[in-house]
Amino acid sequence: MSDALPSAPSTAHRPGPGLGPGHGPGHGPGPRRPDVTELELVGGREHRRLHLVEHDPAWAEAFAGHRDRIVRALTESGLWGSPGVGVEHIGSTSVPGLAAKPIIDLVLTVPDITAEEDYLDPLLGAGYVLRVREPGHRLVRTPERDVHVHVYATGATEVDDYLLLRDRLRTDDEDRALYEATKRDLLSRDWPDMNAYADAKTDVIEAIKARARAARASGLVTNHEPERRPGPVSDQS
Repeated sequence: MSDALPSAPSTAHRPGPGLGPGHGPGHGPGPRRPDVTELELVGGREHRRLHLVEHDPAWAEAFAGHRDRIVRALTESGLWGSPGVGVEHIGSTSVPGLAAKPIIDLVLTVPDITAEEDYLDPLLGAGYVLRVREPGHRLVRTPERDVHVHVYATGATEVDDYLLLRDRLRTDDEDRALYEATKRDLLSRDWPDMNAYADAKTDVIEAIKARARAARASGLVTNHEPERRPGPVSDQS
């Protein structure tokens, strides 16, 4: 899980249920077109001063407002309600009691990552701006750069990893304390960009996820409860 921009995925795009040429949102076999093959970082690298703040309950409300904005945009485009389309709160702001950078992270799953006209155009119309386009992943954010929306194909392993880590940190006090201590140590240093900071957390994140998988396999924990809504919602953003 990354609180900010992820590094390029180590695996190629793994499409979920896709969209065939000439079909509407959520229908058709396979991706509509080949995915991109390289990282496009719109606006180039950014050097930002990173800092942690104590957990703010308002982050959950901010997530809900942006989830509603996304649902409205995708309802108007006809994509919301398609199989596998959903929105979740991820990143440190989704974990009560965990200090975090004040950036809200959401993950949106769509049937076909290559069919940008079905989800990207509506998101841009809703006021987000494109920041990242890379194999299997798109990222849009607010102009203020305080909300990141990660987009993946339904079934992408990256999404399961985000939720696995989130749910582990929500339920395990020791791993939550370890993760916060790691972030505080890393943020005492200077980083060229947010990706470098995110990469530096990899070893600790992988260890926490391994413990989460072991706990899941043992039956000590169950799979996460979705945080998405089934249909249009009122204007809260």
